[in-house]
Amino acid sequence: MSPRPTSASPLQIPQNPYIVPADVPLPPRETWPTMYDLPSEDPEEPGLPDEFHDFQPQLLSATFCLADVAADRIFTAADLNLYYDIAHPRWYKRPDWFAVVGVPRFYSDDDDLRLSYVTWQEQVNPYIVVELLSPGTADEDLGLVQADPNAPPPKWQVYEQILRIPYYVVFDHYTENLQAFRLTEAGYVPITILDGRFTIPELGIGLGLWRGRFQGRVRDWLRFFDADDQWILTPLEVERERADQEQIRAERERLRAERLAELLRAQGIDPDQIG
Repeated sequence: MSPRPTSASPLQIPQNPYIVPADVPLPPRETWPTMYDLPSEDPEEPGLPDEFHDFQPQLLSATFCLADVAADRIFTAADLNLYYDIAHPRWYKRPDWFAVVGVPRFYSDDDDLRLSYVTWQEQVNPYIVVELLSPGTADEDLGLVQADPNAPPPKWQVYEQILRIPYYVVFDHYTENLQAFRLTEAGYVPITILDGRFTIPELGIGLGLWRGRFQGRVRDWLRFFDADDQWILTPLEVERERADQEQIRAERERLRAERLAELLRAQGIDPDQIG
């Protein structure tokens, strides 16, 4: 049994480290490049390596539900450009999945969907990032690539040192190996995984390996669980559970009506004549 998440530690939303220069005559939103100015994808990059990289983020987003934060104050994304350095506005990383707590679900009051996530515009950094290992990205995802002073920093350095993302998760779906790291003053330190699970106390949830059917495939999937160690249901699962409960209720009502009709007939009363 894994330790339950608690609310003992207050939620610390990571803020963007960049400060608006005093000599900027207009607000940053009007002067710095935004998601409308920066590309959302690089046409020269190869596509997704497999369907798992598409399906797994869907389940993560569907189960990332927080008891103390409204859904419209949470943003999750998969394979979306994450811009992190105003000094190099074209530098970005593209996490397989990340979640931001404390920003509007949409980019504006017009319900604009984000084309990219630009940290100096949003002013709030992701709280958790998940990378799904593939042969071409494993070394960078695990921090095994040396930084090149003439090139953008690797993912590990960006997540740990620049954006200071509190939780970093790496999952190898080929070997089912789950690794998680928590940010400390000294950098990322490994989190102990118990029974394929670990908790995120500040959010009151946890993340673990769940074996079940999703998108027609039975395998081990990453999904979130709540403070009672129960897997958080997806909206589709909630609807199915509600439909099952309604079917059970209707069946109980039918049996109750049949028993009542039998009792009336035993007393010589025609139940069809009542009403």
